[in-house]
Amino acid sequence: MSARWPSLSLSAWLLIAGIVALAAPTMATVARFSWSTEQGGHGPLVLATGLWLMWREVPAALRLREAGNPLLAGGFVAVCLLTYIVAHITGIIEIEGFALYGALLGAGYALFGGPMLRELWFPLFYLGFIFPPPDQLVAIITQPIKIAISEQAVNLLHAFGYPIGSSGVSIQIAQYDLLVAAACAGLNSIISLTAICLFYIYVRHRANWRYAGLLVLTIIPIAVFANFIRVILLILITYYFGDAAAQGFAHDFAGLVMFLISVLTIFALDGLATPLRRALGNGDDD
Repeated sequence: MSARWPSLSLSAWLLIAGIVALAAPTMATVARFSWSTEQGGHGPLVLATGLWLMWREVPAALRLREAGNPLLAGGFVAVCLLTYIVAHITGIIEIEGFALYGALLGAGYALFGGPMLRELWFPLFYLGFIFPPPDQLVAIITQPIKIAISEQAVNLLHAFGYPIGSSGVSIQIAQYDLLVAAACAGLNSIISLTAICLFYIYVRHRANWRYAGLLVLTIIPIAVFANFIRVILLILITYYFGDAAAQGFAHDFAGLVMFLISVLTIFALDGLATPLRRALGNGDDD
C-alpha cells in the first residue's frame, strides 16, 4: 500500500497559511527580477519539478515525523525572519529569498523534525535553486572565468588570422568592442545546468551515488566549454554582421542553443557510461 498524506491539525494549516502569505510577495519579486532573465530562467522549472519531488517523496518520509526542538527551531526562524525583514526593506532580493527559505526550513523542522528533513535532503536542497545567487558572489566567481574565456577565445581566433585583441574581459575585433558579461562567463549556465542535471541524476541514479557524483563533476567543464563556444560565435557574428546583430536575438539564441547542447551532452555521457555505472553500482540502476 502506498504512503498517503495524513490530515493536518488546525495549527499546522494556520502555519502553512502564514508561510504562503509571507512567501507570495517575495516569490512575485523573484519571478519579476530573476525568472524573466537569462540567468534565472531555470527558476520556474526548478520550482515545478521540486514541488513534484516533494509531493512524491513526502508521504513515504512521514514515517520519520517527530516534533523538532522548539527552542532551536524558534531561534533559527527568528534569525531568518529578522534577516528577511532587513533584506526586504533594503531591497536585496537575493538575501531576502534565501532568508525566507531558511525560515521555511526552520518551520518544517519544528513540525516534522530533523530525521524527516534529512530524508528529504535532495528536494529541499534542489528547491534552493529557484532563488538568484548574490550579485557580489557572482562577480567574484565569474571574473576569473570571464578573463580565461576571453583570453582563450582571442588566442584561438588570432591563430586563424582575425584582427582581434583583448584587455581583461574587453575584446576588440576590427572596429568593434565587446564585453564578456557574467551571462557569457559560465556561472549562470553552471547554475542552470547543475539544477537541471541534478534533478535528472537524482531521479535516474539516486541509488548509485558514486556514479552520480562522477556525473555531477562533468557539469562544470561542459558548461564552461559551452560558454567558450558561445563567446566565439558572438565574436564572429559581430565581426561579420555587426554589433547590433550579436547583441540582439543572436545573443539570446546562442545562449539557449549552447545550454541545450550542454544538457544533451550530459545525457549522452550518461548513455555512453553504462559500463562504468554498472561497475560502480550493484548492477544496472535503470
